[in-house]
Amino acid sequence: MSAPLRIVVWSTGGVGSIAIDAIRVRPDLELVGVWVHSAEKVGKDAGELAGGDPIGVAATNDAAELIALQPDCVVYAASGPDRDGGAVPDYLKLLEAGINVVSTSSTSLVYPPAYYSPQWRDQLEQAAKTGDASFYASGIFPGFGSDQLALLLSTQSKKIHQVKVTEVALNDHYPVADVMMNGMGFGHPLDFEPLLKTPGFIEMAWRAPIYLIAAGLGVDVDEVRGTLDRRLTDRDIEVAFGTIKAGTCGAVSTRAAGVVNGHEAIVVEHIIRMARDVAPDWPASEFDASYHVDIEGDPDIHCSMNVGAAEGHGAGHAAMTATAMRVVNAIPYVVAAPAGLLSSLDLPNTLPRHAID
Repeated sequence: MSAPLRIVVWSTGGVGSIAIDAIRVRPDLELVGVWVHSAEKVGKDAGELAGGDPIGVAATNDAAELIALQPDCVVYAASGPDRDGGAVPDYLKLLEAGINVVSTSSTSLVYPPAYYSPQWRDQLEQAAKTGDASFYASGIFPGFGSDQLALLLSTQSKKIHQVKVTEVALNDHYPVADVMMNGMGFGHPLDFEPLLKTPGFIEMAWRAPIYLIAAGLGVDVDEVRGTLDRRLTDRDIEVAFGTIKAGTCGAVSTRAAGVVNGHEAIVVEHIIRMARDVAPDWPASEFDASYHVDIEGDPDIHCSMNVGAAEGHGAGHAAMTATAMRVVNAIPYVVAAPAGLLSSLDLPNTLPRHAID
């Protein structure tokens, strides 16, 4: 077997910790460095930061130190309210240094041609060309559940009128209060205007998977239409970022529709709750997260994918694992790919290696 690919993991949050644990047991990958944000974690063993046994890799907050290691690939899994655009300077440094990057942080880059900032996209493309490196972003939604699953199912289609992809998830495990409260409106009365309500924000947030599906099906999107709906909780709910008081928002639904040939042909729906009994009239799931694909056409196709065990399990761990493994499993394929900004349309199925135990 050839020498293992040398990997750095960027952050030790939920997704980063899962990536560390996955990489350390794969014979084709070698963990050589870990980046952390907080000074308190610097020097600590990466295995312990990920919740496991020591593995002999000390964490650092020095990007130059990690770049000097000349890894084959960085798994970028930083989280937080600035996780998307705020990561671009890091991507530029890594790509220019010839380091491939797989990311779960910048979901707007799951389809780079539709990225909301053409200027940043051009800079990333130039950095990738300069360093002869590749960039790939994925996850579960946006990611596999929002686009690639639908395209896979569409290989059975003779005619398609509409493709709709839906995520139904319980998000009480997510700990970042700024994202959940100020970004999405949880814990606030309905007269509060979260970031989601900013004109054009929903359309921007779900533009990438809509355009990815459109590119896969060979059609052009005329426009994207976005809508937001919120529901109140009638009781206090304890969640990872605090308490959601009765009479405040406990469930959020967004819908983005790509218009093709005058009708809403590609629809992305995202329903998240802080408790399973909020918004009982909305689509529900007994699992951590459920992903649905509904294709109206010839033939009609309906598929549901459940991630995690039934009620009472995991507090979102299954969805985070799926998110992490979408990029960890892609590492060998991204390293082997031509330099540039990649999407799932540019890669073969990123089948997991050494996953069977």
